[in-house]
Amino acid sequence: MFKNFQEIKTFIKENDIKMIDFKVLTLPGRWNHLAIPAERLTEKTFTDGIGFDGSSYGYSTIENSDMCFIPDMSTSFVDPYCKIPTLSMIANIYTIGKNAGRFSGDPRYITEKAVKYMKDKNIADEYIIGPEFEFYIFDHVNFEVQHHHQEVFINSRQAPWNSNDKDENFGYKAPFQKAYHLGLPYDLNNDLRSAMTLRLQEMGVDVKYHHHEVGAAGQLEIEVELGELNKMADATMMAKYVTKNEAVRHGKTATFMPKPLYGEAGSGMHVHMLLRKDGKNMFYSKDGYSNLSKEALYFIGGILKHSKALLGFTNPSTNSYKRLVPGFEAPVSICFATGNRSSVIRIPGYVKDPSKRRFEFRPSDATANPYLAYSALLMAGIDGIENKIDPTKEGYGPYDVNVFNLPKEEQEKIESLPKSLDEALEELRKDHEFLLKGEVFDEHFINNWINYKFENDVKKIIPVPCPAEFALYYDL
Repeated sequence: MFKNFQEIKTFIKENDIKMIDFKVLTLPGRWNHLAIPAERLTEKTFTDGIGFDGSSYGYSTIENSDMCFIPDMSTSFVDPYCKIPTLSMIANIYTIGKNAGRFSGDPRYITEKAVKYMKDKNIADEYIIGPEFEFYIFDHVNFEVQHHHQEVFINSRQAPWNSNDKDENFGYKAPFQKAYHLGLPYDLNNDLRSAMTLRLQEMGVDVKYHHHEVGAAGQLEIEVELGELNKMADATMMAKYVTKNEAVRHGKTATFMPKPLYGEAGSGMHVHMLLRKDGKNMFYSKDGYSNLSKEALYFIGGILKHSKALLGFTNPSTNSYKRLVPGFEAPVSICFATGNRSSVIRIPGYVKDPSKRRFEFRPSDATANPYLAYSALLMAGIDGIENKIDPTKEGYGPYDVNVFNLPKEEQEKIESLPKSLDEALEELRKDHEFLLKGEVFDEHFINNWINYKFENDVKKIIPVPCPAEFALYYDL
């Protein structure tokens, strides 16, 4: 938005901005923030930065936690969710002391290093991606985890379980698991999605379309236009920020949890991707399988080869694996195909434009830190190109059929994704050499990520009993 400090000062004065807000990414992928009065913003803010405790963000230990952040003025936007006029900026993370400089584990820096490695190796000029955001909108949610009491209660006015509701019931309830592209008056959140879309457009995130998804209890999707890696990682954070805050503004609550409801459709974040060189789509070939070039197939080969380890970044919650269940649209089969939603890599059959010919990685979900997930996918694809990993020769397909309808002996030939977060993290521990190229990721960061996830996710969920276990085992 801004190119220099003077432009910012002029904007602040002309728009009566009172506060400057800095959004800093935590290791798991949330925006924390710190604000200062507008008059305290100086040119030194963009050179010296502002100190913070890196251990509270997941990046370091308590005894070595001093870091600073420096705002990226090009990411500035007027925050629509602050009543007091506020200008927000996304910040980069730096180390301090004698080795001061960019923090190697800053997720925004990791995306920059991944793109630099791609360019330095003369593989491509641009990594273009397009995430699809699936989420649920609920009217009410409460949850509690106590020693003697574990409870979750969720409500959605349009859900079929409210067909006998005695209050304000007009009879239009969404059909169970048949709400894809649901129309009015069933689609109670149409105007909310439109508000989210317009807000994103105002904030520089181009939206392709929005619609109701399969889940009857308010599952929605917003799909954005394709864009370059660094921009789209920022856009992903912006999309989640707008979705959650716009929902609250409308008296609702939004969640990107992959599986918030038992028996209902899960929410993923499919990632479409292609490479460009000299302005041309490297993934298109008139004569290739499904109009894909050999580079595209190698890229697919790299992702499929490393897919088990990739899930440590693309599906980093214990809840992720309640969505990745065999037999449904959420893919668990490590293979590729055209128009096949049961495979890890799907080539959209509807994309005919050579400049946009691409494929999508389907397992990922929005609990991911987008900078880490997108960068890891790029590094896996690069590894495929560098080592010419041909998926057609590695047993990955193509499988242009529903793999769950194949004979059992054929299904057994297709490897499956990890079934839990701890399994995915172990795969990442074993297979991460491809991430270390160009110092994009480093051993310390990967080990810290794995340990953080074990301590803060896996170990916190394992000891907690759930009601389904009482139904299975109470009387044994």
